[in-house]
Amino acid sequence: MEKAALDASTPPGASSAAPAGTIPPVREAGEGALGGDATATAQASRPGPGIPPRRTHLARDLTAIVVTVVVLLAALGTGGFFLYRALYSPSAFVQHYLSLLSTGHAADALHVPGVAIDRSQLEAAGLPKNSSEALLRRSALSALTDVRVESETTAGDVTQVTVSYLAGQRYPGTTTFSVEQSGWAGFVPTWRFARSPLAVIDLTVHGSMSFQVNNFRLDKRQLALAGSSVQAADAVPMLVFSPGLYSVRVDTTISYSAGVAVLSDAPLKNVPVQVQTTPTDKFVAVVQDRVDDFLDQCATQQVLQPTGCPFGYVVDNRIAEPPQWSIEKTPKVSVVPDGEGWAIPETKGDAHIVVDIQSIYDGSITHIDEDVPFAMVGTIDIGANGAASIRVSEPGG
Repeated sequence: MEKAALDASTPPGASSAAPAGTIPPVREAGEGALGGDATATAQASRPGPGIPPRRTHLARDLTAIVVTVVVLLAALGTGGFFLYRALYSPSAFVQHYLSLLSTGHAADALHVPGVAIDRSQLEAAGLPKNSSEALLRRSALSALTDVRVESETTAGDVTQVTVSYLAGQRYPGTTTFSVEQSGWAGFVPTWRFARSPLAVIDLTVHGSMSFQVNNFRLDKRQLALAGSSVQAADAVPMLVFSPGLYSVRVDTTISYSAGVAVLSDAPLKNVPVQVQTTPTDKFVAVVQDRVDDFLDQCATQQVLQPTGCPFGYVVDNRIAEPPQWSIEKTPKVSVVPDGEGWAIPETKGDAHIVVDIQSIYDGSITHIDEDVPFAMVGTIDIGANGAASIRVSEPGG
C-alpha cells in the first residue's frame, strides 16, 4: 500500500527519483554535468575525422601564393625574352637598319652605328679610298621587301645575323651582318655593326660620260676626283648600301644601254661592273649627215686628189681643165663602239668625176666622165662638252 501511494504521487511523464539513500553517479565533465550544449561545444573544439586544422588552411594559401608568383615570374621572363628579341637583340638592330632602307630613309640608315666609313677604313678593306658617296641617298635606293632573320650566332664578342630578303621585288638575296655590343642604355644593350654594311660598285661605262643608277642621273666628271679631266675609260667607284639592288643604264642622245642589275649583298664587297653602250639612231643620223657634208665639201675641190678626202683620180697626163667632182652614191654609215669612243666601220660609196685629160705625147684630149668607187672609215670622239669630232679617212690611211 505504501509503495502504491508513492507511485501515485509521481507526476505522469516525470523521471523516477533515485531510491532514498542512493547517491546519483557523478558524470564526467562534458557529459551530463554541463548539460547538452556544453557537450556539443566541447566536441566541436576537437578535430574530428575529415576536418583539417587551421594550419592546413594556411599552408594551402601559402602554396597558392607561391605558385602564382612562380607563374607570374615565368610569364615576365618569357615576355622579357620576346621583348628583348623584338627590340634589343642583335637581330632587332639589323632589322631596324633594313627597315630604314626599305622605307627609303637613307640618311637615317647612314647614321646607324657602324655604317659610316672613312677613307682609311676603305683602304684597309682593299676598296678604292676615293669612292663616291653619291648613291647613299634616298633617290638611289630600290625596294627591299620580305625581310626575314634566318639565323643569329655568337662567337666571342661578335654576333653574326643572317637575313633573307627580296630586292627590287624580283631578286632574292641573303646577307650576313657582323654585330657587336657598343654599350648599355639603362638595363638593355646597345649595338653597332662590327663590319660596315656598305659596299662599292666599281663602275666602268663605255661610250658615255653620263649614266643612271636606279633612275638617278650621274656624270663621271662630277664623281671622279680628277673632275673634268677624267677619261672616258676611267672606272668610277661608288659606295652603296648592302643589301641593295642597283640598276645601271645609259640613256642619252648619243648612246644607250639596257639596264644592268647589280645586287650588293655583302658588307665591304667590291663589285666591278662593265656597261657597254650602243649608239642611238639619232646619233647615227647625225654622223651620217656630218659625213655627207664632209664628202660634199670634198667634191668642191677641183683637183684630182681632194685633200683629206677618201677618193681621188690618178692620170699620167696633164688635165686640160680643172676636174668637177660630185657624190654619186653616198656611203651608208654605221657606228660601233671603239674603246671609249666610236668608230665608223669600212663603208663604200661612189664619187663621180668629169675632166678632160690632155696627152703629153701628142696633145690629144680625152674626156673623162665616170664613177670613182671609194671606201672610207672613220673615228668619232666625244668632247667634254658633248660635241662629236669625226675624222674620215681611207682604210689603212
